[in-house]
Amino acid sequence: MKHFSDEELVRLYVETQKNAYFERLYERYCDKVYRKCLSFTKDPVQAEDLTHDIFLKLVVKIGGFKEQAKFSTWLYSITYNYCTDQMRSPQRRAEVYMDEGWERLDVGEDDGLAELAEMEAQQLKKALDKLDPVEQSLMLMKYQDDVSIREIANLNGITESAVKMRLKRTRDKLRKYYLAGAVFWVLLAIKAALFIRWPFR
Repeated sequence: MKHFSDEELVRLYVETQKNAYFERLYERYCDKVYRKCLSFTKDPVQAEDLTHDIFLKLVVKIGGFKEQAKFSTWLYSITYNYCTDQMRSPQRRAEVYMDEGWERLDVGEDDGLAELAEMEAQQLKKALDKLDPVEQSLMLMKYQDDVSIREIANLNGITESAVKMRLKRTRDKLRKYYLAGAVFWVLLAIKAALFIRWPFR
């Protein structure tokens, strides 16, 4: 069964309803989905709960997979949408924790993110924390999972132009948050340096 592609496993599961095919998909993606959930919750227990919920949703939704995108892309879209909905809930709102991928942003020449690749990783994470869950999802899909503009548009039922506009606005916001934080630390360092130089002024 290892040689079956994700899409073949989906078709076989839908046709036969044999759990072995779904279990294989679960084995392939459980840890990846968990890590993405953890990036939203920063809480391992919550991340486990969300992962469990997402695979329950997948059992119901899997018959609707039309292969317009790769299965992994489709599953990550479900994951991001579900996590975003949960994070919007006042009871589940928490600090966002980006624990993977951002040190290795997939930055293309035309993405307008060349300068982000040079940002210090910790400061970039702090800036990302300030984005709302929808914006985080969009950035993760595009720059961490390398989902194409067309696939994002199809998965979210919007136009490619709308995706590009949202990405640009989110990049601009991320750049603003990053620069604001960087300026703060520069000013703090200058103040500390002056104090050391002239402690009795």
